Amino acid sequence: MKWKFWQSTDSDLKQAKVTESDNPKSTIFRVAASLIAVYLIGAIIVGIIWSREPAGLDGFKGLEKQPDSAQSDVTGTTTTAIFIGVADKMLHKSGGYLSNDIFPPGVWLDNMHNWEFGVLTLLRDTARVYRNDISRSQSQSAENKNLAEAEGKFFFKNDSWFLPSTENTYTEGIDFFKIYQKQLANNQNNEAQFYARADNLQQWLATTETRLGSLSQRLSASVGKRQLNTALAGDSSASQSTRAPSDRLVQTPWLEIDDVFYEARGFTWALIHLLRAVEDDFGEVLDKKAARVSLRQIIRELEPTQQTLWSPMILNGDGFGIVANHSLIMASHISRTNAAITDLRVLLTQG
Repeated sequence: MKWKFWQSTDSDLKQAKVTESDNPKSTIFRVAASLIAVYLIGAIIVGIIWSREPAGLDGFKGLEKQPDSAQSDVTGTTTTAIFIGVADKMLHKSGGYLSNDIFPPGVWLDNMHNWEFGVLTLLRDTARVYRNDISRSQSQSAENKNLAEAEGKFFFKNDSWFLPSTENTYTEGIDFFKIYQKQLANNQNNEAQFYARADNLQQWLATTETRLGSLSQRLSASVGKRQLNTALAGDSSASQSTRAPSDRLVQTPWLEIDDVFYEARGFTWALIHLLRAVEDDFGEVLDKKAARVSLRQIIRELEPTQQTLWSPMILNGDGFGIVANHSLIMASHISRTNAAITDLRVLLTQG
């Protein structure tokens, strides 16, 4: 009788399993769980691919040469073409534009979000200098309508995914720059101009210098440091809105260290390309001031910022410890670049 009891129990278990396997709800749940697992695994693999930064420093070699050979001799063609190329690459790199993604893997890739923001920051600054300085002969001259429209497009928020999406708005900004570029090459129409003057180059370099200084400070603060308040130094009659402590600890939050690093990496990536274009369009100005070699040295200082990062994460070693600090290395290159830009601006003024 005892053996029959266990025999009956085994039979009941088998019947229960068959009944469970025939349950539609259980089947749907297993299928859904499997699909989600496959999606997440696939998202991780795709995310690794999308996390690769656009290729290197010669990625736009020859971009400045337009199909129409007449355009290649027009002042401003190279810089404008590189600006368009950098903006287009930001939108159409591997994975496309990711800062406004709301689903995996794009929503996970915050390093690429910050890389894109670094590129976008330089594009915004350059678009503003184009509108206010480079395309105008003097302060009383009319601004170029296409550049005015383009600047507004690039200052649209960087994370809008719907109505309108960020990609579409920035693409419209690129299209306005393309119209301006065609106007430059039209010898029958002087509506668009590119004034390759020393003061215009100084204005753009001054804006870039400010950005690099901020990035250098934020990168250096990865380990934290005591800093004196020098905001009013050098002017005994100066004042500020609210009182500030004379000494404070400046430190980038631990979770934001990689964000600042990749923002700086994106900014310097775009800056290298634009500096090479500037050397072409402002060549006569640089030669007259004996400053071409100084510009090339700035590019040389920036190139190490794009070296391959072999570590799977941004390391944050302290001081002279045994672990590297990638932020301090990046800050070193940017600080040297910043100093070189300051020297170049002095040459443009005094040469």
